[in-house]
Amino acid sequence: MEKKIVFSGVQPSGVLTMGNYIGAIRNWVELQDEYNCFYCVVDQHAITVPQIPKDLRKNTLDVLALLLAAGIDPKKSALFIQSHVAAHSELSWVLNTITYMGQLNRMTQFKEKSRRSEENLNAGLFTYPVLMAADILIYNADLVPVGEDQKQHMELARDLAERFNNRYSDTFTVPDPLIKKAGARIMSLQDPTSKMSKSDKDTNAYILLLDKPDDIRRKIKRAVTDSIGVIAYNDEQAGLKNLLNIYNAFTNEPIDEIVSRYENLGYGKFKEDLAEVIVEGLSPIREKYDYLMKNKDYLEEVYREGAKKAEYQAEKMLRKVYRKVGFVQR
Repeated sequence: MEKKIVFSGVQPSGVLTMGNYIGAIRNWVELQDEYNCFYCVVDQHAITVPQIPKDLRKNTLDVLALLLAAGIDPKKSALFIQSHVAAHSELSWVLNTITYMGQLNRMTQFKEKSRRSEENLNAGLFTYPVLMAADILIYNADLVPVGEDQKQHMELARDLAERFNNRYSDTFTVPDPLIKKAGARIMSLQDPTSKMSKSDKDTNAYILLLDKPDDIRRKIKRAVTDSIGVIAYNDEQAGLKNLLNIYNAFTNEPIDEIVSRYENLGYGKFKEDLAEVIVEGLSPIREKYDYLMKNKDYLEEVYREGAKKAEYQAEKMLRKVYRKVGFVQR
């Protein structure tokens, strides 16, 4: 049987966080053996907010190197840069013509981003969910690994696939979300009600994949817990619950066994051990990243070959779409 297709993308917003790794990237690595995977650094999405060009180029290569360092295998998956495959934006234009303004107006992320940057309320910020749908549909993806915060965009991709199929005959696979249950959301170390994010103003709130061991130890030591003082796993102790989830994510040890081992040892000992678990878990990624950044020729080879693989699939789909909508064949 032919393998099902998986698509996912990540924005080049600089160094990825531990939350990105546990919640998404590690899952991508596991999917490579079972599925035909297309993984993309979505630089076109990134420019919906102002970027310094040289920083965007650096961040794009940084993220590409981190994906490789985390275990994405270019022999198994197509790993590429979004702007290198023109079919993404070409399909996006076609999908724009069947997307209703009301749908885009209801997008929660657009409302949030427009409140944060009223001076940069550009059309790309409004329509980028359509480009996201094009990213997915151009590969006829069966499954898309997404977090809970992307479910609304996923629904738009499904709606557009069905709408196009109904209007022009069956063309697109209607994709399904692939939502990982365990460890899917790693929360802020300073505010366990918010997802870990590099955009947090407090640098103690997140751990970056390239943080030095002493920085990791300091951030875990300062991580918010509570005044109860008892190691337990429950929603009332949200900060501690988040730390236990992180411990479990790196060791695969059942939560109840971790709780049992530390219940009489206090938060200090638990945090000390957790910091070492994280340091040990991230050090191979940091070492591989350093090696890759000294071998830019290899990185270039990876993204060029990845774009070739992606382009072959994407161009086939785009030709089919253009024919269905009535464009004259070139």
